[in-house]
Amino acid sequence: MGHDCRMVTEGHNMRVIAGRYRLEARLGRGGMGVVWRATDQLLRRGVAVKELPYDETLSAADARRQRDRTLREARAVAQLSHPHIIVVHDVVEDDERPYIVMELIEGGSLADRLAGQGPVDAAEAARIAIDLLGALRAAHAAGVLHRDLKPENVLLEAGTDRVVLTDFGIAQVPGSPTLTENGSFVGSPEYTAPERMSGARTGPESDLWSLGALMCAALSGESPFHRDSLGGILHAVVVGDIQPPAQAGPLLPVVQGLLERDPDRRLDADRAERMLRAFRDTGRTPQSPPPEYPPAEQRGAAGRQATARQAAPGWQPQPPPSPPASEVPARQSSRGMLVAALLVAAMAGAGVSAAALLMHRDGDGGPAPTTSAPETPRTGTPSPSRTTSPGAATPSAAGTSPAGTSPAARHGSATEMPP
Repeated sequence: MGHDCRMVTEGHNMRVIAGRYRLEARLGRGGMGVVWRATDQLLRRGVAVKELPYDETLSAADARRQRDRTLREARAVAQLSHPHIIVVHDVVEDDERPYIVMELIEGGSLADRLAGQGPVDAAEAARIAIDLLGALRAAHAAGVLHRDLKPENVLLEAGTDRVVLTDFGIAQVPGSPTLTENGSFVGSPEYTAPERMSGARTGPESDLWSLGALMCAALSGESPFHRDSLGGILHAVVVGDIQPPAQAGPLLPVVQGLLERDPDRRLDADRAERMLRAFRDTGRTPQSPPPEYPPAEQRGAAGRQATARQAAPGWQPQPPPSPPASEVPARQSSRGMLVAALLVAAMAGAGVSAAALLMHRDGDGGPAPTTSAPETPRTGTPSPSRTTSPGAATPSAAGTSPAGTSPAARHGSATEMPP
């Protein structure tokens, strides 16, 4: 089916797709496509339409397989029904290109709020996190992993302040690797779990790590893993000391639990929500519940690999006793080798090469600094050999999409790396 294209005096390209949806104004764009404000001419209502990218380098057969897979998986995501998940109205194809038709949320993203009004307080961060936990639980129950939870993909509806999780553009659904990936690692490194960075298993726990990073960003203005290069971000996520912002103090046990590097030890959704609700009801810092570890036989090889990663710095319930002075140099040398090995594994698992360390930080995918080696942690960051207490974080302006209605389609910090 061809496009019904009409040019208006303002120069906007208005076209009708699938004989029904009139595209009127571009709301945002990123690696996963362009989102339009549109009108459903049949039902006479406003909608958001996501136009997925078309790879012209593919053969006709490969392009058809990709389109079929995209449509199949988008329809699976469309089955999700939850008040805090964006509603997918329709999935259509026009001129051999897939489009996803979604509800139009009048309001901006959490990133927009942080950029315009600054960080939120602990009570608001808890409210947002509780709503997102409900959305994630519904998605996970259906076998759908979001895999790109970040402030840009959380909408705040104008008038109601309803929290809406959107942009399942790189979601993983049952039976398929990804929704709109084409053999590449696509995501937002500052919010990506270490096990996914290192190419290990990916499960619901990975989305919970992202929620922990998002909570830090909501409270301070930026992810605790924000660095100036992709190599620096990888180092921070996989092996660096995790420094939650000082503003996370009232919610520190929740943030610490969600940012546990071992996914088997990570705070699960139910316990996280109980702790957040306790804080909301009492105003007091929630107590960390005792960890619930799965039986060893259920952890499998991936779980054992994650256990090995516990040597990387993180929050430890009790630090080990200090070794004799004669053992310190040898242990430091071993630890340095482990840190280097973990970082190399993470970069290999993510498909990183010197030519691929490219950050896309604005809505149009503009590049930022590249690197071929991990960045030295920022000045003031202690050695990865010890756990640090929360420190103040300097808020930074989050990426924004055009003012007004936000489909949260932009992937401002998304990075695509070849396998």
